[in-house]
Amino acid sequence: MLYSKIVVAYDGSETADKALDTAMKLTKLDQDSRLEILHVFNFPKYMLGDGVVVPSISIENTDYSKQVTDKLKGKIMDDSNVHIEVREGASAAKEILAYASESHADLIVVGSRGLNSLGEFILGSVSHSIVQHAKIPVLVVK
Repeated sequence: MLYSKIVVAYDGSETADKALDTAMKLTKLDQDSRLEILHVFNFPKYMLGDGVVVPSISIENTDYSKQVTDKLKGKIMDDSNVHIEVREGASAAKEILAYASESHADLIVVGSRGLNSLGEFILGSVSHSIVQHAKIPVLVVK
């Protein structure tokens, strides 16, 4: 068995689509592997004096998350070995790492994005943090 449980971080972007395609190909190599797709969104929080204000649930965030999960369902042909999870968190990287640990994953697949014109050599902040802190292998897809 190559990988028994693969977690792929998915935000709907082009690089996330590439990461998902790669993770799906890896999953197809072994009929017993399981694909865990994780979408993380963040409700904005604002500092007001000494307190933190968390606005009520944002329709925009929940609509976008629904669009992302609908897009995922359209991409997945055989969903018998696939689970889609949506979580809220201030740090996408921390949520992805926590989910990978909780689900006993043995590989994390994440997309990379360029930050500027030299960005082809620089990982995005989420993928960089995952690579730095993961206790399991991480595949970064460009």
